[in-house]
Amino acid sequence: MSAILEADDLNLRFGGVQAAAGATLTVRANERIAIIGPNGAGKTTFINLCTGYLKPQSGRVIFDGRDVTRLSPRAITRLGIGRSFQIPQLFLDNTVIDNLLLALSAREGSWSPFLVMERHPKAEEMWELLELVGLRDIGDRVVRELPEGMRKLIDIAVALALEPKLIFMDEPTSGVSSTEKFQVMDTLTRVLDARATTAVFVEHDMDVVARYANRVAVWSGGRIALEGTPEEVLNHPDVLETVIGVGV
Repeated sequence: MSAILEADDLNLRFGGVQAAAGATLTVRANERIAIIGPNGAGKTTFINLCTGYLKPQSGRVIFDGRDVTRLSPRAITRLGIGRSFQIPQLFLDNTVIDNLLLALSAREGSWSPFLVMERHPKAEEMWELLELVGLRDIGDRVVRELPEGMRKLIDIAVALALEPKLIFMDEPTSGVSSTEKFQVMDTLTRVLDARATTAVFVEHDMDVVARYANRVAVWSGGRIALEGTPEEVLNHPDVLETVIGVGV
């Protein structure tokens, strides 16, 4: 499989804290890569560097053959990198479909204060996306009324409304109940497969990592300390002790 993203030797220091220390990762098309590691290891910093929210002091990010290291988050999004957040970034007092229609308008560059979003010529496409993630029945509900598991899916649906080739997800199951997490991930992976969307996700739940990742990268001190299949990584003594918390 060809590389869709190459992060090469990214370095970033905040005062005395080395947030990224030669961080390097190659993402191939149609992969699902889980990023794991203890708090403060640099996982979210890496996502922010790849999506333009932070700029490295050295190193570069190549996406689909283009250097995007110094581009803004908006420019990177338009090139095909989506992003969902640990805390869903939604308009809570608007309906679910309105949130997706705003993303559609941003994608098409068609937003206007005079535009009635429900009449957007591609509005049905957003209803079909809600159908795909199993949320069409709540499309007219106000987001604030909905539980965290649904908000997570809506946040990811908003990112997918931008038609990304690659999506970064920061803890897609955080705040989701143990009874909902596999349902959320089953739905998510089905949508990613249907849209041929490559995914990189930060995750602390090792059951989710083992079940849904093709490859796992262990972060430590701002860089990858170990990389491999879920079976290889999750059974490694260092990971068992420092990440999972099982003494060996």
